[in-house]
Amino acid sequence: MEMFGKNVFNQSVMRERLPKGVFKNLKKTIDEGLPLDPSIADVVATAMKEWAVERGATHFTHWFQPMTGITAEKHDSFLSPADGGALMEFSGKELVKGEPDASSFPSGGLRATFEARGYTAWDCTSPAFLREEADVITLCIPTAFCSYTGEALDKKTPLLRSMEALSIQAVRVLKLFGNTSASRVTSTVGAEQEYFLVDKSFYLKRPDLMMAGRTLFGAMSSKGQELEDHYFGTIKERVLSYMKEVNEELWKLGVSAKTQHNEVAPGQFELAPIFENTNIATDHNQMVMEVLKRVALRHDLVCLLHEKPFAGVNGSGKHNNWSMSSNDGQNLLEPGNTPHENAQFLTFLMATIKAVDTYAGLLRCSCANAGNDHRLGANEAPPAIISIFLGEQLADIIDQIVAGAAKSSSQSADMKIGVTTLPALPKDATDRNRTSPFAFTGNKFEFRMLGSSFSISGPNIIINTIIAEALKGFADKLEKSNNFDADLEKLLQETAKKHKRVVFNGNNYSDEWVKEAKERGLPNIPNTPDALKELVSKEAVELFVAHKVFTEKEIHARYEIMVEQYVKTLNIEALTMIDMANHSIIPTAIEYTTTVAASINAVTAVSGKLDVSTQKELLEELCDKLASMSGNAKALEKALENALNIADADKQAAAFRESVFVKMLELRATGDVLEKIIAAKYWPLPTYREMLFIL
Repeated sequence: MEMFGKNVFNQSVMRERLPKGVFKNLKKTIDEGLPLDPSIADVVATAMKEWAVERGATHFTHWFQPMTGITAEKHDSFLSPADGGALMEFSGKELVKGEPDASSFPSGGLRATFEARGYTAWDCTSPAFLREEADVITLCIPTAFCSYTGEALDKKTPLLRSMEALSIQAVRVLKLFGNTSASRVTSTVGAEQEYFLVDKSFYLKRPDLMMAGRTLFGAMSSKGQELEDHYFGTIKERVLSYMKEVNEELWKLGVSAKTQHNEVAPGQFELAPIFENTNIATDHNQMVMEVLKRVALRHDLVCLLHEKPFAGVNGSGKHNNWSMSSNDGQNLLEPGNTPHENAQFLTFLMATIKAVDTYAGLLRCSCANAGNDHRLGANEAPPAIISIFLGEQLADIIDQIVAGAAKSSSQSADMKIGVTTLPALPKDATDRNRTSPFAFTGNKFEFRMLGSSFSISGPNIIINTIIAEALKGFADKLEKSNNFDADLEKLLQETAKKHKRVVFNGNNYSDEWVKEAKERGLPNIPNTPDALKELVSKEAVELFVAHKVFTEKEIHARYEIMVEQYVKTLNIEALTMIDMANHSIIPTAIEYTTTVAASINAVTAVSGKLDVSTQKELLEELCDKLASMSGNAKALEKALENALNIADADKQAAAFRESVFVKMLELRATGDVLEKIIAAKYWPLPTYREMLFIL
């Protein structure tokens, strides 16, 4: 308890250090979403500075989240010259507004590089915190980042807008149910984070891990994850020591790191927090990723957050557990013991179903990047088809609504295990489906398609906005009603009939589901270039503009940025592969080929009667694969050159997907064969066996 939140300027610290009136004023902004009173900024800044300096801080930074997916900061000292000496000062102006310029961050055309003014604005709803690195302590102030003309250049601003949009529409619906106490609804999130650890010495010998975050070459070891012996297994001491320090760092930052365990693949692990306000959860997940990487280095490890660092074993995702809570204490997705009688719950549930079905393409877009293309659709992650798992109880209620009216909720008795000394366990109303991309898990939805490296802001911007739109449609109709109960029942039935197609409780990994989903008319968008186009569809633009989450200009800017990031990612990977092939693998293969040839000559020189057929077969295979690899490297270079010469961004992205990526796979295939036939002492790269199993 003494550790948790000790480095956070939270409400407890503010209550202690701020005048009562100032604290009350600020708390209203934080809790109720009221406008910030600028007159209190100086008082808050002074208290924040004094608290930070007492803890050893010398610098502060406006901590923001540009469109790179990671965080950014520029440090300024509290130092201010005075009469030949110096004072430690921090004004309200410095707290509220920063001007980092930051003109080199991607903006999608929202500003030119020579237009340097970029501003950061204090987000008082996410608490400031101290970051400790070595003997340096820095006050970090969460901020939004915008251009001189006011466009959002970051991931926080539209997230906050989407949360407001959801709150407005959800409160409208709550009022229809007679709720006069709720004035605000907040989306909540808990982001489970998967990651890999590798020994730092191996990482430094792998150019692909250093440049691309994933292995671009690498033959699978004789053992992978097929025995399931790593999953939930005993955590190795070295890893446990690392996790202990990670937890301590996160607890000091107020991050409620709760669960840790071995994941399915060897060398893979997971950390899960308790869910919280979506804005804070997003900031906290960025902190989680930073802490995981920073602490790993102290243990001579490297944390890999790529979605698929090792081919042949499971990749890493990030499960986004999403719900809604009102400021009068209700979880709006809590079904209760008899959900068929809970009209309010059914309304919010049906709005979610409608939203997911209507905007399935946008949800798929929210999880699209080059790394995640390696996961989605494989037998380890949801397919690229969006569907909802509800479980037997709620699926049955939906069927009842379609048929006329919901009259019952199936109930579960205790689960008896059959051993007298073991207790009878209360059985949940439904089982879970770990293959579903959007699964109801008791009082929240688990969106399982996110990649490990993702900022969770993008998916939650879309979830918040599409559900706000569905709730708006409900409120628009029901506010005109003269018979609320009858009209609500009719609305729920119409919605269930139209959107039930997105509900699927079966195995999402099966080939049968792909066929059935097509018959249902559900979209299947297999790759990033196609998925990103959903963001700039007419329906998407109208949606975001209507709810004031994005301007049309901001939407197109983000599309341009994401297409560019996709191309740049594959370009880096292709260049790294060519470099590794030409300067490492091919020279090694030539050296080993020469050794084998010399061996044949040496043996036959002793006696022409000795059998050297094995050596000759090996030599023939080496020469064949060496020639193939050289040809494939040249083919990749040519494909890359052709793609880079395409001016149109969409066509260029398609060329990288359809040509460059295909040539990368071909080059990898020959490299991996060479790894299997070249003697271990010659092979220049750490192998999968070493990287996955030596920790």
